[in-house]
Amino acid sequence: MNYLSNAEKRTYGAIVIGSGMAGGWAAKELCEKGIKTLVLERGRKVTHNEDYPTTLMSPWEFPHRGRLTEEEIAANPIASKCYAFREDAKHFFVKDKEHPYVQDKPFDWIRGYQVGGKSLLWARQTQRWSQLDFDGPARDGFAVPWPITYNELAPWYSHVEKFAGISGNKDGLDSLPDGEFLPPHELTCVEKHFQKEVKRLYQDRHVIIGRCAHLTQPQDIHYQQGRAQCLGRNLCQRGCPYGGYFSANASTLPWAAKTGNMTLRPDSVVHSIIYDEKKQKAVGVRVVDAHTKEMVEYYAKVIFVTAAALNSNLILLNSTSHRFPNGLGNDSGLLGTHIAFHNYRASISAEYEGYLDYKTEGGRPNSGYIPRFRNLYKQETNFLRGYAAGMNAGRGSYSDREGLGESLKISLLNPKMNQMWYAGSHMMGETIPKQSNRVTLDQLKKDEYGMPILHVDVAYDDNDDKMVQDFIEQFTEMYTKAGFKNIRHRDTKQAPGLDIHEMGGVRMGADPKTSLLNKWNQMHHVKNVFVTDGASMTSTSTQNPSLTYMAFTARAVDYAVKEMKKGNL
Repeated sequence: MNYLSNAEKRTYGAIVIGSGMAGGWAAKELCEKGIKTLVLERGRKVTHNEDYPTTLMSPWEFPHRGRLTEEEIAANPIASKCYAFREDAKHFFVKDKEHPYVQDKPFDWIRGYQVGGKSLLWARQTQRWSQLDFDGPARDGFAVPWPITYNELAPWYSHVEKFAGISGNKDGLDSLPDGEFLPPHELTCVEKHFQKEVKRLYQDRHVIIGRCAHLTQPQDIHYQQGRAQCLGRNLCQRGCPYGGYFSANASTLPWAAKTGNMTLRPDSVVHSIIYDEKKQKAVGVRVVDAHTKEMVEYYAKVIFVTAAALNSNLILLNSTSHRFPNGLGNDSGLLGTHIAFHNYRASISAEYEGYLDYKTEGGRPNSGYIPRFRNLYKQETNFLRGYAAGMNAGRGSYSDREGLGESLKISLLNPKMNQMWYAGSHMMGETIPKQSNRVTLDQLKKDEYGMPILHVDVAYDDNDDKMVQDFIEQFTEMYTKAGFKNIRHRDTKQAPGLDIHEMGGVRMGADPKTSLLNKWNQMHHVKNVFVTDGASMTSTSTQNPSLTYMAFTARAVDYAVKEMKKGNL
């Protein structure tokens, strides 16, 4: 009889750190290709449908009718700023005191530590990048040129779109390439009015229905996943019992599990990656059990780091050795630098007095979208890059609540429609990666798992302020010309981070002197380590980034497995 040693029992073909958007895809792709894969998640286990405690609750079943208490808000001044941190979903968020970090400058770090990560909580908007987005850094000289083109990534966009299920319209825009779409949602009549007027008034601006990860018409591949059509409940933050929107919990992780090749280990805080000086490669990871605080080592030929951008930076910075005293693969000294995000500070609201013979009914987990139109083909403004925007228009109702008894009941049961439509847009601006925007490790303070406390030193700059002003000016003009009234604008001055799109720190590039990863998301100096989450991004563009993380991950796994079979890893 053959007995495996303890080390052999803890040895796999691949290790995936993190189980969210990118980690779920890494697990699926590796397991499908026959690789025995260990998925490490620092948070608790959340199984699709079994662990969505509020998903079918009615409003009156919540003690506080869905709202947070004053005590909860006071205890969570950062997390409570997030739109989804409410009574029905607060259990999917990291509370402020649970996992501290140091804000060298104000930064609202929103986290979801559980199996599936923030894929349970995302806004589900899924736009492809275009070649124009990849060209940005090379054209204006900020950041480093991307080592990959749109055409190289396009097949992988298609690959993940078909499996995830993306709703959208074929709009034929070179600034926002079409994808493999399920039927689109419909714009409201006032959104269509705005679309028509913008098209009439501007040659370079377009209003389209958003592209989102919702099953408007499930295909066989989605039924095979056990998912069903989106019902438009608009309760997505609770976890969808039907799998109507894409999450790692409903889709990629169960798919990986049914291959028999995945081992999922929740409550496993990855401390660092183990580098073997003789073999000149990574050989495994050190893991702290979240409950016992015991440290255990696991081993693999290939490691995928998908812990979410800032945590991936933290793990790599903490992975020191004689060869890499400043963090794994960090010969350039750039690990943890050039952190970027999306600028969501500005918004516009307006009213429209027409179409009073129409109203909206039901739910639509989507909105209108205006793709970027600034500095697309050439530099034309006093700021670099540009912004996209959301667009919503709806008509609400009201009830007279002054009466008592029967008259009050009648009033509440027969609401009256507002005599105008409300509309609004919010900006999604690209920020420029700068070396001064960085994360570092505290040299003295550690958390309960023995991990150094992360310092976040990230701020807006003059380019961001100019972009906010341009958004306000342009959208005020657009709504005015389209016949809207009572137009108001707002700059929240919110801290970076609340966009929940932090990126960078382990950027891709062709030159090892100015980047950490090559075009395959592979570390230049540690060939068997791949980083495919937001940390790998060279620039941010304006699109919601999750779809691009998924495509990068699937592409990197395909490359890694081929290299493994060649004996190169």
